[in-house]
Amino acid sequence: MSGGRKGLSSFLDAVSIKVGHATSWLTLLMVLVTFVIVVMRYVFGTGLIWLQESVTWMHAVVFMLGAAYTLQQEQHVRVDIFYRKMTDKHRAWVNLLGVLVFIFPLCGFFVYTSFDYVAVAWSLREVSLNAGGLPYPFIPLLKSALLIMPVALALQGLSLLLRSTQTIRES
Repeated sequence: MSGGRKGLSSFLDAVSIKVGHATSWLTLLMVLVTFVIVVMRYVFGTGLIWLQESVTWMHAVVFMLGAAYTLQQEQHVRVDIFYRKMTDKHRAWVNLLGVLVFIFPLCGFFVYTSFDYVAVAWSLREVSLNAGGLPYPFIPLLKSALLIMPVALALQGLSLLLRSTQTIRES
């Protein structure tokens, strides 16, 4: 791979890995918060709505911000019946076409359909609908993950596209 493309691909991979590792810590935090919720409810007979809501939002963030990392690690869902038997060049073609036909258009669609939803949350200074729920700015911040996820996934798709292009050229 040429220096510029390899450098960009490596940089994008590194970003996905860092975000993926950081996001993975949310799973531990979700377990700890869930434990606190259970103890508060069954030992002390009380609870905090915002704490309960935070588990749901953390769960969503783990999936959304972990998507690019999952693609980078090649742990995404793939119908592997034919793919595993293909040559590296044919796999590169499948990956290249997958990025161009599926990842980029889907990410563009997500950004297009989510932008107004996220913008309204920020402009209204949205808070939880539940009394005692998450205060501002948590809801808009969390909804912003709807924009961060497709951008991160598209950038990881770009890395895959660059690597696939190089594999095709070298074969």
